[in-house]
Amino acid sequence: MGSISNSTLFVPRQTIGRGGPVFASFWMGGYDGAEPISGADRGTSMCDITQHCLQAADDYARLADFGIRTVRESVGWRTVDRPGGFDYSSFTARARAARAAGLQVVWTLCHYGWPHDLDVFSPAFVDRFARYAGAVAKFVAEFHLDTPVYAPIDELSFLSWTACEDNRLRIDPRLRNRTRDLQRQLVRAAIAACDAIWKADPRARILHTDPLLHIVAPVNRSDLKEEAARQCDQQFHGWDMLCGKLEPELGGHPRYLDLVGVNYYSGNQWELLTGRTLNWRPDDTRRVPLATLLDEVHRRYVRPVVIAETGHVGISRAAWLRDVAGEVNVARQQGVPIEGVCLYPIIDRPDWDNTDQWHSSGLWDLRPSANGELRRHLDEDYAAALHDIQRSLLPASTSHHPRTSATPAILHPRV
Repeated sequence: MGSISNSTLFVPRQTIGRGGPVFASFWMGGYDGAEPISGADRGTSMCDITQHCLQAADDYARLADFGIRTVRESVGWRTVDRPGGFDYSSFTARARAARAAGLQVVWTLCHYGWPHDLDVFSPAFVDRFARYAGAVAKFVAEFHLDTPVYAPIDELSFLSWTACEDNRLRIDPRLRNRTRDLQRQLVRAAIAACDAIWKADPRARILHTDPLLHIVAPVNRSDLKEEAARQCDQQFHGWDMLCGKLEPELGGHPRYLDLVGVNYYSGNQWELLTGRTLNWRPDDTRRVPLATLLDEVHRRYVRPVVIAETGHVGISRAAWLRDVAGEVNVARQQGVPIEGVCLYPIIDRPDWDNTDQWHSSGLWDLRPSANGELRRHLDEDYAAALHDIQRSLLPASTSHHPRTSATPAILHPRV
């Protein structure tokens, strides 16, 4: 992949806000807060399992050594939206700790779960999500030191597929084979949530995330190239609906596609039929450089791009980070306005289906102590790679990159 140059991956804090960068730091830390985990009956989330809810202040303090001043956090819709009203206690401590630490929080409002009593295909689903989104935005407005950023529905298109086809989340058996119906409904809900958020806090920016993919036909199966391309194009459908390019009757408009967040891991490029991952190391010649994929996204939408999730596991974490950083710099030199990169997860997490199996995927690994506390242990190689990358780069802003040629009303929905 591309080599690191002297272009920036860090942005000075004083330029944040309208007319400057969206994020307090280019490098961000993401804390997994998905819920439910393997079924709607689980009463916990990754945030509980990793003890981040209990240790948030200490977790945030550790970020200072790496200049990370923006974090991604999740608000649990099913946890907050209670029969008697909204209960913000599950994330208030994190909001306060972030403010005390001087951090900007990107809040995800729906992270793979919704209240058990809701029919996802009913009009009430859209209305209730909008009320919840607006209420959360109003509640946390006082905690924001920098530009408020919200991700209404995490991985909208991927959630639609996995809930209906893969069914790994086992949210509701009635969703089986209704991927497009669910995708449409989630788009309606996301649009309504955007309007509710802006009503509660006109400063807010909106981040819509989904995996960044590349799919190829198996070797010697040129007859499948068109099908591979068709499936690859499906990754854009959620974003296309949000901005009104696809099925405009859903209410999409360019103002709703504010920041495009791509989630990218080593397994995001694979072979049709076999599902075999295109080797990252050694390189598979069919694998497309990340810089090329980022350029494709930007050319399609002419919007600022955020790598909202990226990371690897075990001894490959440092090498993966160096390669991603190199590709990011290539993309920026080619004119792609990349606003930030989020290390995800920033602290380790277990497997969703087996919470006894940990991934060794964070900048910090988690190890149990005698008193039951999960202690944070820095991965030295990963940390050294991050420090090396940051030291080799010069600060500059990309918010007004010449290739971001949209009108001001599209650049910021509330201008």
